[in-house]
Amino acid sequence: MPDSQIDAGYALADRYRRSSGRIYLTGTQALIRLMLAQAEADRAAGLDTAGLISGYRGSPLGAVDQEAWKAKAELEAARVRFQPAINEDLAATIVLGTQKAPSGPEAAVEGVFALWYGKGPGVDRAGDALKHGHAYGSSPKGGVLVVAGDDHGCVSSSMSHQSDLAMTAWRMPVIHPASVEEYEPFGLWGFAASRFSGAWIGFKAISETVEGTSTIAVATPAPFAEPTDYASPPGGLHWRWPDLPSPAIEARLEAKLDAVRAFARANPLDRLVVAPERPRAAIVTVGKAHGDVMEALRVGGVTEADLARAGIAIYRVGLVFPIEPEGLSGLLAGLDEAIVVEEKAGVVEGQIKDLLFNWPADRRPRVVGKTDEGGRPLLSATAELRPSRVAPVLRDRLARYGLALALPEAWGTPVPLEPAPILRTPYFCSGCPHNTSTRVPEGSRAGAGIGCHFMAAWMDRDTSGIIQMGGEGVDWVGQSAFTRERHVFQNLGDGTYFHSGHMAIRQAVAAGANITFKILFNDAVAMTGGQPVDGPVSVARITRLVEAEGVRRVAVVADDPDKYGAQPGFAPGVTLHGRDELDAVQRELREVPGVTVLVYDQVCATEKRRRRKRGEAPEAAARVVVNDLVCEGCGDCQKKSNCLSVVPVETEWGRKRAIDQSSCNSDLSCLKGFCPSF
Repeated sequence: MPDSQIDAGYALADRYRRSSGRIYLTGTQALIRLMLAQAEADRAAGLDTAGLISGYRGSPLGAVDQEAWKAKAELEAARVRFQPAINEDLAATIVLGTQKAPSGPEAAVEGVFALWYGKGPGVDRAGDALKHGHAYGSSPKGGVLVVAGDDHGCVSSSMSHQSDLAMTAWRMPVIHPASVEEYEPFGLWGFAASRFSGAWIGFKAISETVEGTSTIAVATPAPFAEPTDYASPPGGLHWRWPDLPSPAIEARLEAKLDAVRAFARANPLDRLVVAPERPRAAIVTVGKAHGDVMEALRVGGVTEADLARAGIAIYRVGLVFPIEPEGLSGLLAGLDEAIVVEEKAGVVEGQIKDLLFNWPADRRPRVVGKTDEGGRPLLSATAELRPSRVAPVLRDRLARYGLALALPEAWGTPVPLEPAPILRTPYFCSGCPHNTSTRVPEGSRAGAGIGCHFMAAWMDRDTSGIIQMGGEGVDWVGQSAFTRERHVFQNLGDGTYFHSGHMAIRQAVAAGANITFKILFNDAVAMTGGQPVDGPVSVARITRLVEAEGVRRVAVVADDPDKYGAQPGFAPGVTLHGRDELDAVQRELREVPGVTVLVYDQVCATEKRRRRKRGEAPEAAARVVVNDLVCEGCGDCQKKSNCLSVVPVETEWGRKRAIDQSSCNSDLSCLKGFCPSF
């Protein structure tokens, strides 16, 4: 690169500060920048608004919380609050509350623009909350984006997922940016459409984009046009009260879709990329698949000029649901065919077929995509698309119009959809507590769960099964009634326990199941980057909670039993053991009728190394934090039954740390378990 093209003054912080020129950022950072851009646009428009981000981590959105913590100063300056949630459905309920805020008697702002995020399984989990939020609506100066992290290829999930299928069932509009560069303009469009229509707007953030990195051009966006051909029904489409359950809510969902179509007509999100003078056919691309098509054409030696001369248009769809019919109708009328290229199930293809169904035969093109005109499979509805999988289809279809698409030799070989053989089996990190904690006594077996500890399922650990997050052990409730097997162990991470797993323990107690939950307390949500659990949690607190739920017996096994001190704050009857007693403790617990719990306490080895490198105490995150107060362990609470040593804390890189430790700098012996004054 010539020196003249190098921006020597560029700093990484410019990803959030620059309003023009070029910046370098990830897809996750683009979501943070989007919130800052919306705040700036509102200020420029003279609006008194604030923003909120809430959701729950999970690949490919595993780093949203980390980026929000890193950008705390920028977000606070823009009046954007980051509120981590315990799980996805409660995050959606938090977001619902932001849209109610401007209508309250003590409202402090005109509106709150809110971003919910969650990976595909989180979209499923939060379905009822998201449906309610969308049905009751956004506020006119607020708006909601529902950012779905879709892992189409099942790279880091128990199942692949396509959230737009769920969103369309809820009548929720969906937009699908094709690249990191489109995150900001699509997101701003989504907020504006949400404000106009009262709808919550789905935003597909798939692995290939949100986990990607790009240098992009940014500029101050132009204001959106107000539709002049649409009038909302009586009562409007936004949040209001009273709004009691009735079919009127469903009717309003349909009206919101009409409003979104009107907004899309005035502010088109779809683009005609190649516009021939006399079109004969059209390639309709959707979201990320647009890049697959363009790369296949580039590698195959077919230019946009070649397509235009042959009468082949390329129409890129950004609004996946509901499709904007006028732009498509104007292009498709009288064509020979439309080739729809979209990843996974044919959401857009089905809507195009519905649009064209009653057209006269001389104006209605044939539509191919997932199948050809004879109903034979064409583009996979299950596999991820890539240029090599799109190219053979384009070659055969374009040959009908005199275009020759040259394929590299390797692209002519079909790629099997079966998982590729594993060349190196993943294993626990060096020093990982799960390497010990997931062992079970001879004659017993364990159920796997969501987390790093799932790797025990392919090791010699008598561990198997797969279940949704928070359902760990509940499958045994159903199985146990119809088997002679008397008892099982169930692995449950501390992050999952706090997210939803405590309900599984409650269900097992209610059903009278014989099961031992092994709660693996490694003091970090290790699988997604070592984040802290989203709230106050400690070994002692867990023992008290499960004891209160009716668990018959609770034991704690730790790498260093002495770290709890003389008064650990455990529930009555809890016994404490070293790691060398793990097998004996498990043998004892499996003989106890009913539900038992073993809490295995050892800090994640990787996270412990990170903390040491940052100069933090290896178990710093285990300190009790309540209402932004942290106890540094002076012991006063144990001596006097009150706490005299709490000091304010600030959040930095997602960790809690004391601003001033001068008031309490003891060895933490009193509070490594529980502070009764909290």
